[in-house]
Amino acid sequence: MSRVRERTVLWFSDEECADVSLAGGKGANLAKMASEGLPVPPGFVIPPHVFERSVDAERILELVRRQDHGGIETLVRKAEPPREEISSAYRRLTGGRTTATYKRIGDGRVAVRSSACAEDSGTASYAGQQETYLNVEGAEEVCERVVDCWASFFTERALFYRAQKGSLEDLRMAVVVQKMVQPEKSGVLFTADPVKRRRDRMVVEATAGLGEKVVSGEVTPDHYVLDRSGILKRQRIVDEQVLGEEELRRLVELGRLLEEREGAPQDIEWAIVGDDLYLLQCRPVTTL
Repeated sequence: MSRVRERTVLWFSDEECADVSLAGGKGANLAKMASEGLPVPPGFVIPPHVFERSVDAERILELVRRQDHGGIETLVRKAEPPREEISSAYRRLTGGRTTATYKRIGDGRVAVRSSACAEDSGTASYAGQQETYLNVEGAEEVCERVVDCWASFFTERALFYRAQKGSLEDLRMAVVVQKMVQPEKSGVLFTADPVKRRRDRMVVEATAGLGEKVVSGEVTPDHYVLDRSGILKRQRIVDEQVLGEEELRRLVELGRLLEEREGAPQDIEWAIVGDDLYLLQCRPVTTL
């Protein structure tokens, strides 16, 4: 473990990356799914000890106890991440993947996502509490967004949620840097109906282009309700229908697999590029 704590970057393919204490909830889950051969775009994680080395951790804890949000943000914004190591990893991620599996994922753009070590357990989902940045391009911008993710861990909203569901003393924030998918279609899949609380139904919401618009509520998506065998029960189409029957069947099949793997209903972000279905994120549904 001591050697791992000297590393700036953990790749999804590294065994240690499946450790929540090193990769956060989001990063560890992506690494586990990638190791099982699921269609996860490649990426790496900057572990929480990198953040702790880049700031005055004791001073931050003192400011957290005083609820001095402005002071914390000022201090975190002054953090200097290990730019050389992060830049090298970014160049490797965006320049070296040419296999058929990933050839249509995109160019040099990446997603930079916060990954708190306490997040996305079976009883608490930290979705929306910290920041995600999409279409980040260039090593310098990646480093800037890493600091932005660190800062988002200390917003008033994030600290309030952590006080209710976790611990204010917890500074364990990892950051995920993942190859950006440029999807033709994307959205979310719930392996149980989170509104009607029916475990015999799955719900798919889909839009053309980036699914982040669905997650953030920027667009009204197509809405599909299916049984667990993939039979469509009802649908609400906004304009032109986004998903066909075969695509819905594949999503239901993926949902069943992930729910069985995790042992509980899942909230899944997905994207489709051509004939390829990609898995972008998977976390427990906590509203049932």
